[in-house]
This record gives sequence, C-alpha cells and structure tokens, in this order.
Amino acid sequence: MGQGEKSGKLVCKVKNLHLEYDGNVLVDDFTTTIMRGDKIGIVGPNGAGKTTLIKALLDMSDDEVTKSGSVELGTNLKIAFFDQLRDQLDLEASVAQNVSEGSDFVEVGGRKTHIMSYLQDFLFAPERARTPVKALSGGERNRVLLAKQLLKPANILVLDEPTNDLDMATLELLEESVASFGGTILLISHDRSFMDNVVTSTWVFGEDEDGKGVVNEYVGGYQEYLVQKNREEASRAAKAPANNAASNKATNKSGTAAKPNKAAKKLNYNDQRELDNLPKEIAALEAEQAQLQEKLADGSWFNTDFDAATAASERLLTIEDEMMHKLERWSELEG
Repeated sequence: MGQGEKSGKLVCKVKNLHLEYDGNVLVDDFTTTIMRGDKIGIVGPNGAGKTTLIKALLDMSDDEVTKSGSVELGTNLKIAFFDQLRDQLDLEASVAQNVSEGSDFVEVGGRKTHIMSYLQDFLFAPERARTPVKALSGGERNRVLLAKQLLKPANILVLDEPTNDLDMATLELLEESVASFGGTILLISHDRSFMDNVVTSTWVFGEDEDGKGVVNEYVGGYQEYLVQKNREEASRAAKAPANNAASNKATNKSGTAAKPNKAAKKLNYNDQRELDNLPKEIAALEAEQAQLQEKLADGSWFNTDFDAATAASERLLTIEDEMMHKLERWSELEG
C-alpha cells in the first residue's frame, strides 16, 4: 500500500465527546485516545452514528450534527477514505493506464515498482493489464479500483463497509493489504471475519438507560468482544442473586415480608433443542466455508466459470452472516 510518512505518536485525543443529530444523542460523554498504529473496528446498527463518529474524531465538520467536547489531533496526519464507489474508471483506457495514470512506475511502500509487476499482485497478467476496462468483469473492475486506491499515500486509513459486493479474490487482496498497513485504521464493517483478521480493538455502539448512544471499547476483534460481553453478562447475573438476597434481608428487618426470588428461567423444549443443535450447524457452515475458500483461493475459478465462482463468493458472505447470527444466538441461549 502507498503508505505516507508516519504520523505523530498521538493520532487523536478525545474528551467528553457528545454528538447529537435531529434531537437524538448518537454519542454521549465519549473519551478515548488513538495512538499511531491502532487498528479499530466500529460495530453498531445502521444509523447508530458510526460514520458520524469517525468524522468527529478526525475533526471533520458536519453542520447537521451538534458536537461538544474536545478533539485534539496529532501531527502529520494523511487520511485516505477507502470507498470503491468513489473512484471512477476510464472504461476506454487499459487497466494499467487507470491505475498508474499513464506512468510506467508506481510507488509502493516507498519503492518504485513497475506497473505490470504491481498489477500481477492483483491477479492481472501483463496481457490482461493492457485490456480496456470496458472488457472486464465486475470482479475484475473492483480489483482495478482496489489497486488504484491502495496507491494513495496515507498513514490513517478509513474503511466504511469496504467489503460490500467484493468477490472472494478481491476480498482476500483487500484483507491482505489492510492487515499489512503500518498506519492507523478506522474500520466500519459487518464482515466479522474481515474485522477479526484486521483490528486490534473494537468499539461497540449501544444505549444507556435514557436511550442515549454510548460507545464501549473492547480489546481485540469481534470474537474477543463477544467473549468479554458474555463474561460481563455472566458476572452481572452472578451478582444479581446476592443483591436480591441482601435486599430481601434488609426488607425483613424492617418488618415487611420479603418477596421470594424468582427461580432461574429454564429453557423451553424448542430453545433447548436449538441450543443443542447449534454446534453442529456452526461446524457444518465452517466446513462449507473452508471448501468454498479453497476453491476460490487462486482466482482461477472466475476464469473458468465466472457465474459459479461469483455465486460461491456471494454464498461465503451469507455463510459469514449465518455463522455470526448462530454464535450470537448461542451466547443468548447460554446466558
């Protein structure tokens, strides 16, 4: 990737950030520090304010959002927004001309590299690199855009749902490039596997008792977040009986009859059966995922049967969603 000069050690220091839009509190009293090299995944429902938060962190103005609190930015920040829909390709020009803008060489990681050598990393043989973009498949065009965008010099990379509509070959190239990026990353994604392979911490949008948006920070990727969340819930559940007992004891001393504690809720037959089946269902999805990933690994399937390879790539995205749903359901039932 075309990484720019290093930013200062401090990227962003935020204190008591409050973001409000159309009367809704998106973020309330958020304090954090982002250091050079941090790779942060941001999770939350659509419309929660994930993109708005990133813009606020980078001190980008938005007249429609009410903002308070302080944001202190570090030095020498070079920000690149990754969005495959923003770049336009010249359909009449070749792959190489689109990516290098007419030059025979491009700069990758501070070194000059011949454009043909660079494009081979994106599965374009020299003859294909000379082909006009109008003759390419949709997946190949996405790879051209990826090759072009990854040349942008930056030390902060902002990715907002970057994996949408990418075939497996392009997705793997993107993941490899992002994972090796030496700067700071702010990533919004519903692709939990991609997030787990890239980020070192996860921010999760939620709401407090008053319905205000809050952001909680967890170490690690999405799976680590789920584990920590389960531990927190288990800890709260363990404390609840003790608190109830203390409350009942205090009530008895005052002379008022204490209400008996409710028995722990047991799973009904259907829920218990669902819980018992979940491990097998997840294992089956993992096996199907591994099989498809192996077939798509070198990208040759797209040349021999483009429709089947595209369908398999789309199925992989569906599998990821199904697996996350089942994992979350497993956590819910066990809780």
